[in-house]
Amino acid sequence: MLHEFRKFIARGNVLDLAVGIIIGAAFTAIVNSIVKDLINPVIGLIIGGIDFSNLYWVLSGTVTPGASLDEARNSGAAIFAYGSFVMAVINFLIVAFVVFLLVKAVNKVKDATHHKKAQEEAAAPKGPTQEELLIQIRDLLAQKPQV
Repeated sequence: MLHEFRKFIARGNVLDLAVGIIIGAAFTAIVNSIVKDLINPVIGLIIGGIDFSNLYWVLSGTVTPGASLDEARNSGAAIFAYGSFVMAVINFLIVAFVVFLLVKAVNKVKDATHHKKAQEEAAAPKGPTQEELLIQIRDLLAQKPQV
């Protein structure tokens, strides 16, 4: 079983996946910062200076008026934190858009490489086919005097 596990881990796909997850986690931190530090303040300014990430409704319980989302959660009240949800949606859209751009760029490079190879193959001089080579060998053997 240990041998199978080592064989599984050593496969290229698993290592590629691990690298992707690590880079994805780092990228997620960047996106979270963009949303929290750049986008939310702009949206807050548009909607009247409210801290966008702290938007919530109290469903049940009591919360001190003007309390932050963390304070409201710590009070034990049932909180509908729609600001956090909207922030998560914005994070998702940014990540999805960047992944889209990345896949588009990779596909463009692949297409350019494939097109270049196709041009090189078309430009390369064609050699004789296998059948033509066999015919030439047969003809040479036929011309050779029999001993």
